[in-house]
Amino acid sequence: MTFNPQTTEDRAEMLAAIGIDSVDTLFDAIPADVRFPTLNLPPSLTEMEAAARMQELAEMNVAPGQGKSFLGAGSYSHFVPATVGQILARGEFYTAYTPYQPEVAQGTMQVIYEFQSMVAALFDMDVANASMYDGATALAEGALITISKTKKRSKVVVSGTVSPAYRAVLRTYTVGLPIELVELPVPSSGFVQYAEDFRPYLSDDLACIVVQYPNFFGGIEDVQAVADLAHEAGAQLVVSTSPVPLGLLKPPGSLGADVVTAEGQSLGVAQSFGGPYVGLMATRQEFVRQMPGRLAGITTDSEGKRGFVLALQTREQHIRREKATSNICTNQGLMATAATVYMATMGPEGFREVATRSYQNAHYLASEIAKLNGFGQPLDAPFFHEFVISCPKPVKAINQRLAESGFIGGYDLGLVDPALDHLMLICATELQNKATIDAFVSLLATA
Repeated sequence: MTFNPQTTEDRAEMLAAIGIDSVDTLFDAIPADVRFPTLNLPPSLTEMEAAARMQELAEMNVAPGQGKSFLGAGSYSHFVPATVGQILARGEFYTAYTPYQPEVAQGTMQVIYEFQSMVAALFDMDVANASMYDGATALAEGALITISKTKKRSKVVVSGTVSPAYRAVLRTYTVGLPIELVELPVPSSGFVQYAEDFRPYLSDDLACIVVQYPNFFGGIEDVQAVADLAHEAGAQLVVSTSPVPLGLLKPPGSLGADVVTAEGQSLGVAQSFGGPYVGLMATRQEFVRQMPGRLAGITTDSEGKRGFVLALQTREQHIRREKATSNICTNQGLMATAATVYMATMGPEGFREVATRSYQNAHYLASEIAKLNGFGQPLDAPFFHEFVISCPKPVKAINQRLAESGFIGGYDLGLVDPALDHLMLICATELQNKATIDAFVSLLATA
């Protein structure tokens, strides 16, 4: 049955109110000869024909299945438990939007509260917000927090080993603002940034130092040393991290970080050609009123029953724009729910198992590649599940050869700098096994 929200009488009353006789009059501004253009569309299809056509198009895509993807660089192929999709598909979550009236959205509020609690525990931080758009925007907002806290310091120093994409977003965020953004170059060798590299930039106007852990090239840097250096200058340390490595590594909060951000895609969110993803953010308690977005809290009502509330709402749709901490108009609620279900399903033991298998697979892969003639490993640091290899020919050509055999190769660092076109950033997760790794290495040997 067709639903029409207005009756004929309603339409007549509205037309009379604006002083016209017909809806057609509203379109007089559009030239008559372009109102109904001839569209060169193919013939219509039946439902069965349309489904077959969509399947045909889908089969043109290369999907990272069966552990045959060794591409990371910020988006990772991990196993997603069936519970994630099952719970996410419930109408209450799938269609939910920002809880403008939290008292009538208790289920959504509880998910947000659980999400915040697990993120804060994962990072070893005091408080986490209700999610961000993605890892890049979360990092940019995290750096701005340190500036808005003091209102006197305006310099941000960014490590050269932070993701180029994240640095580009941070650059965009600071355009037109009275902020001095200092980007260190990619280290000339070893792809590792050391604490002493930041010392020349210490000053009274330094708001924060920004590092990545593990860094973009896979290296695990001395975050504690950088934190000590930043605090020595009265500045803060902002760390962009990745959730899965924290199943084995010390969390950034334990290493002196003041603001921690991350891309949450590896927590049960499909790669989906680059999005939608979900950004994670957590801070020390002292920064809570500078955090963007929202914070869910727990309380009791007048009858002593547990209830969830929006304890802090600092985005511009809730308060005056000039008082808002950012212009984020929504959050990745559905993806945050997926991450919540994933973390709850895996638990600490499952989380550690995923991390352990990823670590072991990557180090076995590295040991096998080290046996190949013409390949090397220039990364001069411990790594978790991602590392750089040097190749005997351009990475683009090697990846084309791998694709012909159904494998997705590593990230071509020539996209970062053309001078690095013989370097590949390669990744392994828990999805690989010895057979797929051995097959991949054999292809590298002949590529």
